[in-house]
Amino acid sequence: MSKTSVPEVTVGQFYAHHANVLHLKLLAGAGGLKRRIVEGATNRPGLALAGFYKSFAFQRIQIIGSGETSYLKSLPEEIGRQRLRELFTHRIPCLIFARNINPPKVVLEEAEREEIAVFKSPLTTMRLLNTATICLELDFAPFVQEHGSMVDIQGIGVLVRGASGIGKSEAVLSMVERGASLVSDDITRIRSLEGRELIGTASELSRFHMEVRGLGIINIASIYGVRSIRFEKRLDLVVTLKDWHEVAEIDRIGLDQDYYEILQIKIPHVTVPVRQGRNIANLIEVAALDQKLKSMGQNSAAEFNERLLQAIRNQEK
Repeated sequence: MSKTSVPEVTVGQFYAHHANVLHLKLLAGAGGLKRRIVEGATNRPGLALAGFYKSFAFQRIQIIGSGETSYLKSLPEEIGRQRLRELFTHRIPCLIFARNINPPKVVLEEAEREEIAVFKSPLTTMRLLNTATICLELDFAPFVQEHGSMVDIQGIGVLVRGASGIGKSEAVLSMVERGASLVSDDITRIRSLEGRELIGTASELSRFHMEVRGLGIINIASIYGVRSIRFEKRLDLVVTLKDWHEVAEIDRIGLDQDYYEILQIKIPHVTVPVRQGRNIANLIEVAALDQKLKSMGQNSAAEFNERLLQAIRNQEK
């Protein structure tokens, strides 16, 4: 498993990824699109514009609403320009004006001079703050890269792990042929959302493609259609394929639930012994559907164990 990483996000990347959701329009300071956003949150710089910079969150995206705009317009032009220059010396990432507010001319001039991107959005100030924060949470979510393929089996996201050559890709290909959707092949990028769930996806380069020994690289979407692919999926189950002889002890009933930890989140884990003649794709599908039943409160192993204990109690009477 790779070391946990936190993405580096630039203003340009934020704009490219979320312009449609936030309805952003670039007004000035295109040279500032290369600036980094250091903190995954937003800030309203009202006190800063008034000259108070103690505890100013300058590393965040700055949101300007009607109050800040009215204050700027109330200032004499030279004082307003001085306040803006002082604000821009703190190397803020960018400015976003809410409510489709057209910024005062002095703002655009100073932003262009300092190469600080200025946007506007038709969203209300509070909605813009909330939506931009959600977008930033996605951008700044910690992630790892796991060696394994991921599929969506009837709504259950399954990461298939195992040693090279164990048959991961062949099993995944068989499941895709029978209706599963491919999320990633060989390397899966997994990010944590607020420490409560994991989302898996593929790298942009390899997305929707698979490497099959003997065939090379194939495009799953082109062969099986769009229903055979998923851009991303929540991770619900980890399946590790191991050679039959490497599995020291096989759980015959399945009462003891094993877990696999990724980014400090424990995911249900199943080890599937592999040997000639076993249909691995079928076994992975059954494991996924059994996990689906467990998520709905039905545990087959526990039910069978209870029936067995009841039968023993009946015999003892």
